[in-house]
Amino acid sequence: MSTSTTAPAKAPEPKTGSANPLVALTANLRQSGIYIAFVLVVALFAVLTDGRSLAAANVSTIVTQYAYVLVLAIGMLIVIVAGHIDLSVGSVLAVVGAVAARLAITYEQPWWVAALAALAVGIVIGAWQGFWVAYVGVPAFIVTLAGMLLFRGLDYLVLENISLSGFPPAYSKIATGYLNGLMGGYGYDAFTLLIGALAVVGFVVQQLRTRRARVKYQQTVEALPVLLLKIVIVAAVVMWFAYQLATARGLPIVLILLAVLILAYAVITKSTVFGRQVYAIGGNLSAAMLSGVNVRKVNFWIFVNMGFLAGIAGVIFSAYTNGAQPAAGTGAELDAIAAAFIGGAAVTGGVGTIVGAMVGGLLVAVINNGMIILGLGQEWQFIIRGMVLLLAVAFDVYNKRRSGTR
Repeated sequence: MSTSTTAPAKAPEPKTGSANPLVALTANLRQSGIYIAFVLVVALFAVLTDGRSLAAANVSTIVTQYAYVLVLAIGMLIVIVAGHIDLSVGSVLAVVGAVAARLAITYEQPWWVAALAALAVGIVIGAWQGFWVAYVGVPAFIVTLAGMLLFRGLDYLVLENISLSGFPPAYSKIATGYLNGLMGGYGYDAFTLLIGALAVVGFVVQQLRTRRARVKYQQTVEALPVLLLKIVIVAAVVMWFAYQLATARGLPIVLILLAVLILAYAVITKSTVFGRQVYAIGGNLSAAMLSGVNVRKVNFWIFVNMGFLAGIAGVIFSAYTNGAQPAAGTGAELDAIAAAFIGGAAVTGGVGTIVGAMVGGLLVAVINNGMIILGLGQEWQFIIRGMVLLLAVAFDVYNKRRSGTR
């Protein structure tokens, strides 16, 4: 009597993308295009400024000077993904800074009291706007347009049409302080390099875990050479950036705050019920409602969150400028919106990532900084920034036509 044995079934091979880096980059232009554009813009300004834009001191300045825009861009990305817009964040930033200045400078309250009060004001403003959008049904464009005027007026009232300056040193260090010398170093800060190396290790672990999970569920993954190339490029960029900071002033405190926010909101948008509901609302509102999403509640908390982040941005901006001015934050909403759209957010909602918005924000910062180094007049700065935003939205429209969607 013969017995037959059956060989164990082989696990299905994972589907891999093209091993050609150029093909892999062009497979999804919406996401890869921003990284290509960022590298090209950095290279362009490095040539035009004879390398001054890549100097260690200038790289450090870009981080501290434009950190508030990146914070606003995180909240704006979530607002845009849900299909809304917020035109008021510049005015909210201003009134938050005015409140902090009154408490810390005029009434000589401790710096942390001023900072917490500023955050509370931002949250209350966010709840106010969220109520009108979510429960009254007024379009966000109108609510925030009114808010842009309303909160700018409150800014003038709080400051009584004058500027205040002279925050306590501890408050100013939120935006202008650095960690330097914690681990020594000869001509550089070893601690900053260590943080950069840890960031690279974290990125590598995240990429490998994502790849392993996709293989497990038989999803398409990048070809191994493409993945290795991406890791090498990211590692090189991160370590170059860390070295520039290490040889300048050290690790900016505001960069630590920004990194915490980026990591937290990356998790919120990708791995929480709230994040999935935001994308569902922006992707297909009717389907989201039919699937049981409490659209009013989600929209309300979207604007509360935007107010909270505008409060943080207001604290950072006022700390950086060491004061509060009636015209503070003018145009900040445009930079935040530009960062989200340039970073790959769709005009119609439902698409966008925190990382993309950060790269978009850095692109805006590099362009603004480069134009200042070149000494371009305000007129050309406005023209160039407007064209960059227009081209970013046109690129989104092109991508949709290319993929056959509307």
